Amino acid sequence: MASKSNSSVTVSLNNTNKSVDLPVLSGTLGPDVIDIRSLYSSTDMFTFDPGYGATGSCMSGLTFIDGDEGVLLHRGYPIEQLAEKSTFLEVAYLLLNGELPNTEQNDEFTHAITNHTMVHEQISTFFRGFRRDAHPMAILCGVTGALSAFYHDNIDHYDETSRMISCRRLIAKMPTLAAMAYKYSIGQPFNYPQNKLGYAENFLHMCFSVPTEIYEIDPVVADAMDKILILHADHEQNASTSTVRLAGSSGANPFACIAAGIASLWGPAHGGANEAVLNMLNEIGTKDNIKTFVDKAKDKNDPFRLFGFGHRVYKNYDPRAQVMRKSCHEVLNKMGVSDPLLEVAMEMEEIALKDPYFIEKKLYPNVDFYSGIILKAMGFPTSMFTVLFAVARTVGWISQWKEMVEDTSQRIGRPRQLYTGPATRDYIDITKR
Repeated sequence: MASKSNSSVTVSLNNTNKSVDLPVLSGTLGPDVIDIRSLYSSTDMFTFDPGYGATGSCMSGLTFIDGDEGVLLHRGYPIEQLAEKSTFLEVAYLLLNGELPNTEQNDEFTHAITNHTMVHEQISTFFRGFRRDAHPMAILCGVTGALSAFYHDNIDHYDETSRMISCRRLIAKMPTLAAMAYKYSIGQPFNYPQNKLGYAENFLHMCFSVPTEIYEIDPVVADAMDKILILHADHEQNASTSTVRLAGSSGANPFACIAAGIASLWGPAHGGANEAVLNMLNEIGTKDNIKTFVDKAKDKNDPFRLFGFGHRVYKNYDPRAQVMRKSCHEVLNKMGVSDPLLEVAMEMEEIALKDPYFIEKKLYPNVDFYSGIILKAMGFPTSMFTVLFAVARTVGWISQWKEMVEDTSQRIGRPRQLYTGPATRDYIDITKR
């Protein structure tokens, strides 16, 4: 992984009169970092950083984010260009291999993914072991982990060919598993994938077609789905990606690592954000109630918070939201959906873009706001929103996993702690406590 040491900083510890020189590393973009790997061995002290917000856990060449400027790059390519000009499978190839594919590479990769979309027939029996009302994310998490029991022929992460096969299998089969989780939750039969369809089209077909009639795939909806997948493909070292890397650092097989990522993504503070947007819109109910809830959001003493506005990383406009906003309006106009909640959402968007409070606080609508609206318009229940996120993010997770495995500087993850429990004490017999 390319990085260089431009200089060093001297850290002085006043309470011990110790000092240590630490190298400063520079990446391609972004701030320099202080390499603290020798800090503990030199000073018998380590750093404290809850949530790792000021700690770089790895070197990565996949994704770069500049939250202040609203920049998101995949392998150097702006997300806006990829979403407008590329396809999800092209982006998947880019993240996995470092460069956009040429025609021959794209055809080979697309063919390989398309022809691996089926899952072992016995996997369908796993679904029948879940309760009918089980959350689709619970099902997806369990079944993804079980893939290692069916495809254990190529899970040697030390072997380059095995890594490639596992990566492609996960990218190919995740939409099939997600669609099966959805169909199971609504009591409809599973649909086999269709090799004649593109990646996004095939996913829509598996989710919404039924044996009794022909399902017509709207190209506007398919294009919107492809953009949703692209915009959620990777997002640097977030909670779920870090989980995948941490699990992978122990040598765990890739299916188990992705299942761990799904479990992390399920949290409402992470992948569940677009589901929280719809729940918020349900709480607001009608356009007449918007002002009341906006006032509640502005009140520091009121616990109510608006979901889908602002972003922890982006202190400017979320670059993904700009693409998603356009796609959102295209889908709503094409489908002509009449839904009070969507009307509330559009009114909320107008307020956020004009209200001085939102502008001053930079609470712009983010990608979760628009993706939640689009998915609802498509007919997905809110319980499927995070599942769709997992389908997209699998590409980023497995690319990050592959990069980590191939990085010789990586070690098994082992964060430290600041112990605050009791000091050493003697055991007291139970009769004397």
